[in-house]
Amino acid sequence: MEYVYAALILNESGEEINEDNLTDVLEAAGVDVEQSRVKALVAALEDVDIDEAVEEAAAVPATTGGSGGAPESADEGDEEAEEAEEEAEAEADDEDDDEDEGDAGEGLGELFG
Repeated sequence: MEYVYAALILNESGEEINEDNLTDVLEAAGVDVEQSRVKALVAALEDVDIDEAVEEAAAVPATTGGSGGAPESADEGDEEAEEAEEEAEAEADDEDDDEDEGDAGEGLGELFG
């Protein structure tokens, strides 16, 4: 995650996101830099408008759980967000159902003595 944060810092400060700059930021933060990860991130961000991506991410409500992996495209991210939201709603419905079932049986013992 610190690699992504370093890229965000570079973007926010107006610096070019390249291998040297990314490595410098990471080393300044005390991170043991893996050059393969630096190269992969720089390549992945080559055609990405970071400001636009951050703006879109801010518009999507945060959810808990999930795979933890970053989506490869904006459409995939939207689909994953929808799926996560549906799963959260389904879990909430299941919990509500369980509570309702437990409450329904409590008064029956008193009826039958």
